[in-house]
Amino acid sequence: MMKKDDYQSALNPMQQELVGMARWARTTGQRIVVLFEGRDTAGKGGAIKTVRDRLNPRQCRIVALAKPTEAERSQWYFQRYVHHLPCAGEIVLFDRSWYNRAGVEKVMSYADDREVAQFLRQAPTFEKMLVDDGILLFKYWLATDQEKQEERLRERLEDPLKRWKLSPIDLAARDKYDAYTEAREAMLAATHTAWAPWTLVDFNDQKRGRLTLVRDLLDRLPDTAVAPPEIDFPELGREPKEERYTVIAPIADYPLG
Repeated sequence: MMKKDDYQSALNPMQQELVGMARWARTTGQRIVVLFEGRDTAGKGGAIKTVRDRLNPRQCRIVALAKPTEAERSQWYFQRYVHHLPCAGEIVLFDRSWYNRAGVEKVMSYADDREVAQFLRQAPTFEKMLVDDGILLFKYWLATDQEKQEERLRERLEDPLKRWKLSPIDLAARDKYDAYTEAREAMLAATHTAWAPWTLVDFNDQKRGRLTLVRDLLDRLPDTAVAPPEIDFPELGREPKEERYTVIAPIADYPLG
């Protein structure tokens, strides 16, 4: 597994490039959508945090939708996702996406065979409309062996700071590893298109997987070189002032030692 110092040394220049990407998107009005898909515990949250960490949260949004409401279940399947697509200059990162229908909904029988088949027919057309409208669409599948999945599920169980990540669906998925594989392969066969191809990334080593994903994303963008605006920052011209309070004072500092 990759060492933390090596990981950070490799990541730092990429994060500078991500900041440049965001500046380019803002300047040109480009719209960027990145889908993060994969098994439970694959590392989607960490990968998304890596992409967004140094970006303006007002420009780069994370979309992680809960299960659909009764009203949403009566809509066209893609409708609630359309609402979250980016405006000019925005970047949207989907923590799971419309591909829920071809994955967890299929395997856990939340959607029937007809609904899944209809989704697999419609998804390429839906994505062609997005791309034809100028959206840059990137689709990533984070791959994880079951041995690693078991380690991470156990870690979630034992770590009180990660326990919230462990759900009954996660536990049920342990016995459906092969079913998820079959569902993924059917999804890839139907939706890996010239205009919206899938990219699979090995996330057994999550640090290396994040670097691989970010590097691939940056390399597939057009030239994003936009110089930052010049900012005149003159000398203050006087001694800096200290805070002063007349109504309420700050609370006591956290004790050290």
